[in-house]
Amino acid sequence: MPILYHKMKNTTLHSFENILLSIEGNTLLITINRPDKLNALTFHTVREIGLAMDYALANADIYGIMITGAGAKSFVAGADISEFIGLSLEEGKKLSIHGHEVFSKIENSSKPVVAAINGFALGGGCELAMACHLRIASSNARFGQPEVKLGLIPGYGGTQRLTMLVGKTNALKLMLTGDMILADEAFRLGLINQIVEQPDLINACLQLLDKIYAQSPLAIGSVIKSVNAHYAHGVDGFATEISEFCTCFLTDDFKEGASAFIEKRNPVFKKK
Repeated sequence: MPILYHKMKNTTLHSFENILLSIEGNTLLITINRPDKLNALTFHTVREIGLAMDYALANADIYGIMITGAGAKSFVAGADISEFIGLSLEEGKKLSIHGHEVFSKIENSSKPVVAAINGFALGGGCELAMACHLRIASSNARFGQPEVKLGLIPGYGGTQRLTMLVGKTNALKLMLTGDMILADEAFRLGLINQIVEQPDLINACLQLLDKIYAQSPLAIGSVIKSVNAHYAHGVDGFATEISEFCTCFLTDDFKEGASAFIEKRNPVFKKK
């Protein structure tokens, strides 16, 4: 496993091949770093994203994660198709399962994950963005699931998450035509939360995360778990909400939040 060197905040974390890691305050910034390939995803790149997520989830000083792409053109312009050629049925299954596992790790992270979409988010890139909890895009961003043009379908959860986010009719149109849409259309459909100019993108994501960090991190994790339960097979989302709601009552964060409300002051949450 790659070693992550983290000596101080706002320093660079080293030793990955296809991603760059840095700390901004309490946020881990994951940058897909293959700009000459428009940051196309390889099996190894997806693996590195998973390892970076493991690091973030295990580090108490990291409150949230931002994912973006290197350069001004592309967030992630799909998967690296050269890896797909000649795959057997079992190899294709392994590739898809691996992508599902890593993207599910992002989706089910108890710490908020924001996608800073700085350009093309196509195929696997759109799927990566959709696995994040929130999405802010620059005005030059473009979205699509063009896999049918290659005789494929989305394989990293795209058929499911796109349908969840924009509804069956809109999802089918995008996936059956392979059309690419602009940022304003993605916002209208509910695929993204906000559009900003590219120079403002990273700061907009950091500001959103800082607003989330002001809340109880335990409650944040419970909200994510309860919302995800709505879509999980065989899971009763309402029962999950009841369980998480009751569990919050036992936390020091709830006691602090309730006291702060009554005393008309800002709460100071302790994450316990």
